[in-house]
Amino acid sequence: MTHAVIMAGGIGARFWPRSRKAQPKQFLNVFGDGTLIQNTLARLQGVVPPENSYVVTNARYAEITSDQLPVLPRENILAEPFSRNTAPCILYAALKLAASDPDATMVVLPADHVISNVRQFQEVLKVAVDAAQENGALVTIGIEPTHPATGYGYVQFEASEDDGLAPSRVKTFAEKPDLATAERFLDSGDFLWNSGMFVWRAQTIIDSIETLMPDLAEAFLPFEQAVNTPEENDALRTSFSSCKSISIDYGVMERAEKVYVVPGNFGWSDVGDWRAVYDLNAKDKQGHAILGKAVTYNSTRCLVSSEERLVVLIGMHDTVVIDTEDAVLVCHRENTQQVKSVVDYLHANRLEDYV
Repeated sequence: MTHAVIMAGGIGARFWPRSRKAQPKQFLNVFGDGTLIQNTLARLQGVVPPENSYVVTNARYAEITSDQLPVLPRENILAEPFSRNTAPCILYAALKLAASDPDATMVVLPADHVISNVRQFQEVLKVAVDAAQENGALVTIGIEPTHPATGYGYVQFEASEDDGLAPSRVKTFAEKPDLATAERFLDSGDFLWNSGMFVWRAQTIIDSIETLMPDLAEAFLPFEQAVNTPEENDALRTSFSSCKSISIDYGVMERAEKVYVVPGNFGWSDVGDWRAVYDLNAKDKQGHAILGKAVTYNSTRCLVSSEERLVVLIGMHDTVVIDTEDAVLVCHRENTQQVKSVVDYLHANRLEDYV
């Protein structure tokens, strides 16, 4: 059977000051039509039923996940005792699925993406699921680039005579490039944005981790042996405490041999920072995206998000203003990626009340 695994353990540091440890980005209503995690589950309707959908999140977010996704069976919320990046997260879910369904196929999705064309997304997903049935195939979904983005990783694929949504063999993965390199990628015509969405059989990714990440596989032996027993939770804590933090991209996808990519064009954004929120929201005649209450004078192209207070902008251009109860962020739209550095600073200086 096909199962969905939604990864929801991050803290969304680039969405500070609205994203906090107590309620991170994936649980926020950013666009007025449900929270990001609610929308992620909803767009699977008709492809994967809720009883076959799982959320992997930090233990501290298990309750809020259950509150926001009441259709999800409580046992389908897989609580990580520690945050260890995507590779341990995915192995945890794969071992759980394989224990009850040895032939399970996993659709792995981040909880905080925005997709505007759900029907097209589902068509791409079905093609990827079919491709993942091939023995040993690891499938990723690539996004057809619309501009030379420097904030995304890229996937290079082998040219094929097939048109449409046919999967292509992956040649290489590329890290976030500078602008000149991104422009070369677009000109070449054989690069896609790396979406971070994956499809594979549960046993395939388990086998791949055993081959390419033996240390991680060994760390999870206690959990694998205890799945669906009374000792499962203790074994899970042991496994997570003894494994390193590492991404599935670096640990497996960039080194595996049988990797395929299915191209998608369905209005995708990973909503990585406040600039993405500006880009995705409707604008007024002055180019402002206003979320809440704001007055602008002699200003253009600003994002304002205010939960309670009135925000007034005079002579401001290309500015982001995020007003919350106890903190205010003001920065240029081109500097929103640096918000994570502010969160790192707050941690380093023990200003935990603001994180």
